[in-house]
Amino acid sequence: MISDEQLDRYRIDGTLLRIVRDADPRNDIRGYVVAWNESSVAIRKRSRKLVQLDRKYVYQPYTESRPAEYTLPRQTDEGEEA
Repeated sequence: MISDEQLDRYRIDGTLLRIVRDADPRNDIRGYVVAWNESSVAIRKRSRKLVQLDRKYVYQPYTESRPAEYTLPRQTDEGEEA
């Protein structure tokens, strides 16, 4: 779970975050920290919509690459895993 200090740093710096929710990159959320409590984080998406997410997700700056343990295996043209 992400710490209050790290969330505060992201909020103050205005860091664009990637929130990894599962192994599929299409389900990632991009946005800025607005507020948080002990169980959730309010994120303002680039479309200005607010979403409330669980603090147990992976929060990282968008400029960093996605963690390998949360990446789906790549598919080859024949449908086999690479």
